[in-house]
Amino acid sequence: MSLATTHDTELLTLISGGSDAALSELFDRHAPAVTRYAWSLADTLFDAEELVQDTFITVWSNARRIRINVSALPWLLVTCRNHARNLARKRAREAAVALREDDSATDDSAAAEDQLRWVLDEISRLDPIDQRVCELCLIEGRPYKEAADLLGISVGAIKQRVSRARLRLRKVVLDHEN
Repeated sequence: MSLATTHDTELLTLISGGSDAALSELFDRHAPAVTRYAWSLADTLFDAEELVQDTFITVWSNARRIRINVSALPWLLVTCRNHARNLARKRAREAAVALREDDSATDDSAAAEDQLRWVLDEISRLDPIDQRVCELCLIEGRPYKEAADLLGISVGAIKQRVSRARLRLRKVVLDHEN
């Protein structure tokens, strides 16, 4: 059977059965489009290649659960975008940790620390649940779903609390600057 004429839905069925050839065919068919899309999301060639690789690894490990109508391309592009978002969050967390670990305090970093301390003081004035939401989502950069699971509330409630906290913090910062 020639895989070149096989529909993507059939390729996914074969991939879920462990067919390397089916994965190779799906890759050959859609990698150029996924790569172009990854380039639009990534900062470096390495990141774009990593996004493409992660996308097709996800296909390999989740083929049984993937439901498509005709083409796997929309699913692949959404998966690539999700991996790009995860990568961006990871890089933001790494940058935040690097800033905290940086011992070379300049005038700019002292001013930034003062502002951060001031914002943290404002966060401490929030209700305890809102404080925890701010710590998890705004400071630690955790996804809303993870924060919701940790706090035992809905994702919608997390979004609403983050939105309210941001508005309050923005108002306080603007008042402080003026």
